[in-house]
Amino acid sequence: MMYAQIIVDIAHSAVDQLYTYRIPEGMSLLSGMRVRVPFGSGKKEGYVLGVTSECSLAPERVKNVIAPLEDYPALLPSLVELAKEIAGSTHCPLAEALRLMLPAEMRGARVRVKTETVATLTVSGVELESAIASCGRAHKRRLLLQLLSDGQTYPVSGLSELVSDARTGLNDLERRGLVRLEERELLRSPYPDKLEQIPDPVLTAEQQQAMEELMPALSCGNGAFLLHGVTGSGKTEVFIRAVRECLKQGKGAIVLVPEIVLTPQMVTWFRQRFGDTAAVMHSRLSAGERYDEWRRIRRGDARLVIGARSAVFAPVERLGLIVVDEEHEQSYQSEHFPQYDAREIALSRARREKAVVILASATPSILTFARMERGDYMLLELPHRVNSRPLPEVSVVDMREELRLGNKGIFSQTLGEQLENCFRAGHQAMLFLNRRGYAQFVNCRACGQAIRCENCDVSMTFHESDNTLRCHWCGARIPMPEHCPSCGSTYIRTCGIGTQRVEQEIRRIWPDVGVLRMDVDTTARKDDLLNMLTAFREHKAQVLVGTQMIAKGLDFPEVTVVGAVLADTTLNVPDYRAPERTFQLLTQVAGRAGRAQHAGHVVIQTYLPEHYAIRAAAAQDYRAFYRQEFSRRRSGLYPPFTMMARLLCSAPEAETAEEASRELLARLDDLRSNRPDLKRRILFLRQDDAPLKRLRGLCRAQVLVKLLEHPDSREIISYMQELAEQSWPCEVLLEINPASLA
Repeated sequence: MMYAQIIVDIAHSAVDQLYTYRIPEGMSLLSGMRVRVPFGSGKKEGYVLGVTSECSLAPERVKNVIAPLEDYPALLPSLVELAKEIAGSTHCPLAEALRLMLPAEMRGARVRVKTETVATLTVSGVELESAIASCGRAHKRRLLLQLLSDGQTYPVSGLSELVSDARTGLNDLERRGLVRLEERELLRSPYPDKLEQIPDPVLTAEQQQAMEELMPALSCGNGAFLLHGVTGSGKTEVFIRAVRECLKQGKGAIVLVPEIVLTPQMVTWFRQRFGDTAAVMHSRLSAGERYDEWRRIRRGDARLVIGARSAVFAPVERLGLIVVDEEHEQSYQSEHFPQYDAREIALSRARREKAVVILASATPSILTFARMERGDYMLLELPHRVNSRPLPEVSVVDMREELRLGNKGIFSQTLGEQLENCFRAGHQAMLFLNRRGYAQFVNCRACGQAIRCENCDVSMTFHESDNTLRCHWCGARIPMPEHCPSCGSTYIRTCGIGTQRVEQEIRRIWPDVGVLRMDVDTTARKDDLLNMLTAFREHKAQVLVGTQMIAKGLDFPEVTVVGAVLADTTLNVPDYRAPERTFQLLTQVAGRAGRAQHAGHVVIQTYLPEHYAIRAAAAQDYRAFYRQEFSRRRSGLYPPFTMMARLLCSAPEAETAEEASRELLARLDDLRSNRPDLKRRILFLRQDDAPLKRLRGLCRAQVLVKLLEHPDSREIISYMQELAEQSWPCEVLLEINPASLA
């Protein structure tokens, strides 16, 4: 008798343990398979984590496994171990960590294998000729036999397009034993069209040198690299060659990109070089496409995976390489429980599976570059653009001076002139503003109050396209009011600018110039992103206006002018990482200009031209920025020298959240008082409202802690996690170095 050790798929600490089930006679189960089992008064799905011949329980207490859900292990052993690591570090139930490893639609059988009926001829030669001759006036049967006479298998749906009511004729031929009808699996592909394969270009000397460093590591399956190159230096070509070497060795590879907007472009590049061996995984796929791509990877049909954050869990066997492109992006950090950082997961998975990791960016995060200097990563540098193309010329415009000279418009004189020259030459331009909508907020001239979201502690943004106010946090939407909700005045005005306003201004000044706007509002449907990128690449518009979606990794040869309409939006965010994010965004968006044979020009409009982040971005000088920011972090005791952690309390009533946060503060104060050894590690401990006091209808309070980066601090973090897991009258969530402190 054999028994299975099973984790039931219930994300609750009360059932976070292995349960023993009997494997019925004739059923074959392997570790990693998903099964249906009796649990409590019902049936649940579960994960087999072990098979044994021993059982210490009384026979009457052991229930039988009902059935396997697939005939193969859905979970690779390495991914089970990774899930255990995540469960241990985030203190979440193992079932919840295991869910990360699978498409969500597999749970509860929300998606199934798609099939189609196909027809195959069962006779040939003289027997086929006799069958055709015997059809007489049955023209339909004769035509079907002739269509199938080449011996190939054809879908019935395709035959029905050629022969009316083909199914009736095929059923008749099947009864006569001349045709076999059967169900065949039909894969739902996100990119069904075949692409023409293109040859590898000749590597530059710098790219070749990077590959010479990578080759030994790829052969032995060990190493972590930081690939730091200026925008347009050909980092992607280094990835492609590393992937090719990996596949040549019979291994698999994963390429992560930070934004869905980059995925179609990256997929196109890799499919042009590797064909159908490339699979794609991201949230914009349909449920069926995501499931089928996952199965292609699991079966080994696709050994290369390109995708966003969650693709780090792709079931690639014999993994040899993980690339994290634009590694500085905060989108690699998941804010959903269980929280994880895809960069850290990539490094952990690579160590476990003997794979190489390449972290790549023109603007590496401060933490990554500091780790490189410490020796955690080997540095590979590409300091020049491909074919010695120059970096774009950058102009920093002081908008205070523009106002003094009487220019109250969105565009400075410099940017206006550059756009005019660009359009006259038939080239393209990109305009960046990290704020969507028409106006940043709406306020009343009489009482001065801004119109705020009822669910969130934020001002609502005006969208002119449908004359509404929207909350960009919870999605709430109301009509533009005619009277002030606070005082009833009709003196309401819009303030600030967003991407809609920039688009409108372009159309007003240059009515004959085509404009596309890329932000969350214009890319809500599945294919909007790909269609917009394709249209711009085909020169169906000369201007692309967008938020940070357009700042990363896009390659348009005809773009010669890039304008950062207001560079200060990210600089004024109340977050210690604001200078770093501003530098990264401006450097990245500037890198979109002049990537081909035409020279590029970048205009940065700002009210703070003297700020070191803006000066360094204008000079495209990463090391100058890094030195100043690293020094500021060290003197201010910010990460990477410390850890920022907070216990975030959310409840419908403000008093409930505040009481819970005060009690949490008292518990941490007790720890600090009773443990002098840990007290030295706590630099800062405070309870107050969260910066966004109300979000999506919930009131929020927090306990914020700053800890020295030290092994002892892990004990404090563990204690905070224990506190978060205790029973509270509201939701309590532990966040460690969160991507946003809002």
